[in-house]
Amino acid sequence: MNSQPTQQFASDNYAGVCPEALQAMAEANDGSAPAYGEDAWTARAADAFRTLFQTGCEVFFAFNGTAANSLALAALCQSYHSVICSDSAHVETDECGAPEFFSNGSKLLVARGEGGKLTPQAIRAIATARRDIHFPKPRVVTVTQPTETGQLYSLQELRDIAATCRELGLSLHMDGSRFANACAALGCEPADMTWRAGVDVLCFGGTKNGMAVGEAILFFRREQAEDFGYRCKQAGQLASKMRYLSAPWVRMLETGAWLRNAEHANACARHLAEGSRGLPGVELMFPVQANAVFLKLPPAVAEALRARGWRFYTFIGGGARFMFAWDARLQQVNALLADLRDAALAAA
Repeated sequence: MNSQPTQQFASDNYAGVCPEALQAMAEANDGSAPAYGEDAWTARAADAFRTLFQTGCEVFFAFNGTAANSLALAALCQSYHSVICSDSAHVETDECGAPEFFSNGSKLLVARGEGGKLTPQAIRAIATARRDIHFPKPRVVTVTQPTETGQLYSLQELRDIAATCRELGLSLHMDGSRFANACAALGCEPADMTWRAGVDVLCFGGTKNGMAVGEAILFFRREQAEDFGYRCKQAGQLASKMRYLSAPWVRMLETGAWLRNAEHANACARHLAEGSRGLPGVELMFPVQANAVFLKLPPAVAEALRARGWRFYTFIGGGARFMFAWDARLQQVNALLADLRDAALAAA
């Protein structure tokens, strides 16, 4: 039996801050700077996003993904509108009603789909089911990339969804809390997965990519960002010392750490998935396409792993979810695999 784990893979939120982000915060801490986003770091971060995405987008910074997604959706909706999402989307299952709260009541309309993915057909069915004044009018579609099950929309799938949205007069929002992992997995330019595909607004996650805190909201249609700064202020998301949110982005984007971190996390997920194949009673629940691995485990195996100190969540489909971040150590991934192998063979 291995000793107690020295690193856990229950969530990519467990990870510490990567060196590039930490260095940027230390540099931003030198001296004073104007408050509320009027500092040079924030301007430089916004320009770095425009360079990365090759377009003149409007950029805002928030503390966390719940606020970023909820405020972005609220900017695209009136209270009598609705948002179409997957039934397993984070905005539906894990935001504690924040999208409805910040939009003053815009209703989430959920569609079932394989792997948490929306389809043009599902969007059309919901958007056209009712057109009477007694039903909240569909206005926005939100997709999660990667999905909650760790699966990816292909570029063509995104383009098809965007075309359906345009036809139906709907805006398209992307929840990209793990956007970097999706870019790394697809090997595409960030622009190709967003505005070139027809995405209007992106919430780009920094916390799960190696930062201490902070998400970026990018409006590719600048008119949709009107008064968004006021929304951030009202919601308590306008950081007075904004440079500590924005400076890490500068180093993450300019050095390429955002992509390297994601590539490493994805590789660790693949390593666990490949190592678990063929173990008795252990099954992959979903294709491993980003940094998540969902394993269907016999109860005895799950109990044995917990007894050996491993933490994991079972909130999606009942399987054990393992998430990998920038700091995942291959030695610890192998330790997890060794304990999984021992438990599976003992249970068999």
